Amino acid sequence: MLPLLIGPLVSGVLGVIDRVVEDKNQANAIKAKFNELAIAGEMKELESAAKIIVAEAQGDSWLQRNWRPMLMVMFGVIIANNYIIVPIFNTTPADIPPDMWDLLKLGVGGYVVGRSVEKGVKTFKE
Repeated sequence: MLPLLIGPLVSGVLGVIDRVVEDKNQANAIKAKFNELAIAGEMKELESAAKIIVAEAQGDSWLQRNWRPMLMVMFGVIIANNYIIVPIFNTTPADIPPDMWDLLKLGVGGYVVGRSVEKGVKTFKE
């Protein structure tokens, strides 16, 4: 949720810097430093999210390791039902509340972001 807020916040702050700082070179230097700090903060947040996913995947409990994949499979079945089975067999689609779509995006995004951060951190450290 926080990454969705960071973009508009950064844009707003950069706009304020442009209006307040008269010297454009100084404004550009301040904006560059601010962007650097924002990116570093986002990277730390992504690293934390990736660590959580890795810890779950390496957990002792079968349920701890598999609850996210099972949930994603369940969502996949519901989506396949609504967009493949229903049109073919003309059956009644399952209701998909907006919160479920949000959870699906969050779950899929967690895997994508986790893997991307893992690769990015390795590259950054090298």
